[in-house]
Amino acid sequence: MRALAWLHKWQTIIRTLRVVDDDQDEHGLIDALCRPERSTVLGFVNAHAMNLVATNADYYASLSAADVLLRDGSGMAILLRRLGLAPGLNMNGTDFIPKILAAYKGRRVAFWGTEQTYLIRAVQRSEALYAVNVVSAHHGFSEVEAYVQLAREFQPELIVLGMGMPKQEAVAARLAASGVPCLIVCGGAILDFLGGKVSRAPQWMRRLGCEWVFRLISEPRRLFTRYVVGNPMFLLRTLVFRERAAS
Repeated sequence: MRALAWLHKWQTIIRTLRVVDDDQDEHGLIDALCRPERSTVLGFVNAHAMNLVATNADYYASLSAADVLLRDGSGMAILLRRLGLAPGLNMNGTDFIPKILAAYKGRRVAFWGTEQTYLIRAVQRSEALYAVNVVSAHHGFSEVEAYVQLAREFQPELIVLGMGMPKQEAVAARLAASGVPCLIVCGGAILDFLGGKVSRAPQWMRRLGCEWVFRLISEPRRLFTRYVVGNPMFLLRTLVFRERAAS
């Protein structure tokens, strides 16, 4: 049935997930990501991503082409536990990407995404905190091919995309296809966080898996559909997927 075609797509993404068991496993992953031998795409899968997988064929194609996909958020933990799978560590990009930046100290980095004002601040803060060499900073509103040209011109070793879903995954897939040898990170709102456009939730909310509530309160107009409509839809799809997997 075409109405349930998303079930196969969810299965593909779940099978592709790289579950990180503990801190030692995380350190090993960072070490591997610092030595890419070819174009390597790192993506993050949260409830919003899974909703897009179910409804957006182009996004699914781009996301499933990524080399490493990490579990992001409490929604995905719920899904994996419902399937009898260990969720591992919460590998959200807001916490993990700064660790990658720190590991790329002194190396050539590109920041592509967000608005120019916040992008400049993100560059300044990252150079100060992580001592990376930002060789290219470009806003997130250009056509896909513009970023391919930037990659060829500046040849960064690490590209951090902060364009949000689904554009950043499409850009990442195109960059990987171009053969530029580097690590390409689909960073979501990471440049907004680094640039001071948005703030992190308090630590206690993060521990409870409720950072999405803080973000919704902070940006209700932009995130209403994603969370108020999207989260119940994700949970409904989780129930359907679990029943189909068990049958």
